[in-house]
Amino acid sequence: MTGSPLGGRVALVTGASRGIGRACALALAADGARVAAGFLQDKDGAFETLAACGEGGGIAVQVDVRDPERVQAAFDEIERELGTVEILVNNAGATRDRLLMRMSEQDWEEIVQTNLSGVFRCTRRAIPGMIRNRWGRVVSIGSVAGTLGNPGQANYAAAKAGVVGFTRALAREVASKGITANVVVPGLIATDMTGELKEASREALLGRIPMGRAGTPEEVAEAVCFCARASYVTGQTITVDGGLS
Repeated sequence: MTGSPLGGRVALVTGASRGIGRACALALAADGARVAAGFLQDKDGAFETLAACGEGGGIAVQVDVRDPERVQAAFDEIERELGTVEILVNNAGATRDRLLMRMSEQDWEEIVQTNLSGVFRCTRRAIPGMIRNRWGRVVSIGSVAGTLGNPGQANYAAAKAGVVGFTRALAREVASKGITANVVVPGLIATDMTGELKEASREALLGRIPMGRAGTPEEVAEAVCFCARASYVTGQTITVDGGLS
């Protein structure tokens, strides 16, 4: 696969057991990367992702992005088995929707820990190896909720907006080292997570999308792979939302 766009590069995709994470893993593998499929609990799903990656599949690795020690252990394992992580896709995410006046401290902390602090932890661990190699790609998955806001998602929207600010700062820090950092911002995408939306909420959201449909995980993965291949695009947000925003 060395003639492929990302031939031989090692990629870690967090939250790769299903949905957008699985689609990103498959697309990166198709471009020649060797993929570590990160999972928290769904180990079987991660192995299904690897099987679908074919020769581009590397290992399934448990990554709890809320825990610095477990992030360290996951990267250590990838480095032993595959080599230095050169492409990091920060996809692991969670929601816990509540109106603000009913939102508990735990509702806030858990979502910020997963969606924002998890991006910080994984990226901080990946950057030294990328600097040594003078090449790296950090692609974080945002959300249109972080741009537009969404009732009941103050925690999630704040975390995803924070990912954009984090990425812009990072891009300035590491650009001279051959490393890019970008955010791909999905809108309404047909995944298990969005399938949990109430029908009325889903229909209302669809009605605001100029293209009149939900996107697919594969359409988000196309943008992620573009960021992995591109050498002169950094500090950007690429929105994949059918015109919603």
